[in-house]
Amino acid sequence: MRPPLERRLTAQRFRRELTLPEVLLWQELKGRRLNGLQFRRQHPVGPYILDFYCQTLRLAVEVDGEQHALDEHPARDAKRDAWFAQRGIDTLRIAARDILESTGGGSGRILEYVRARPLRPSGPPPPQRGGGS
Repeated sequence: MRPPLERRLTAQRFRRELTLPEVLLWQELKGRRLNGLQFRRQHPVGPYILDFYCQTLRLAVEVDGEQHALDEHPARDAKRDAWFAQRGIDTLRIAARDILESTGGGSGRILEYVRARPLRPSGPPPPQRGGGS
């Protein structure tokens, strides 16, 4: 199902206005540079827009600035992560400062995730061929 037009337009605007840590991580992810995995940036899913999303891994990657530790942000992030978990999507949160301070810091965290978890199907299994019961 396609997201509503308003959410798609917001995602397009977000793609034009990436933060520096998001730009740096995107340079490491685009064009299947990370283990051949395809990532989408500013990808709408339900009522949310993910910083990065890999359908194969069913993985949302969120780049968190310092504001994510303040006020209501932790509770809001937890609610959002739970919404994705209910739909079989894991969320990996990477601190923006980790990306800024270390070349490959963001992609390194994603690789750790990939090594620690087996691939899950990204959709329903393909139909069986042959038709025997």
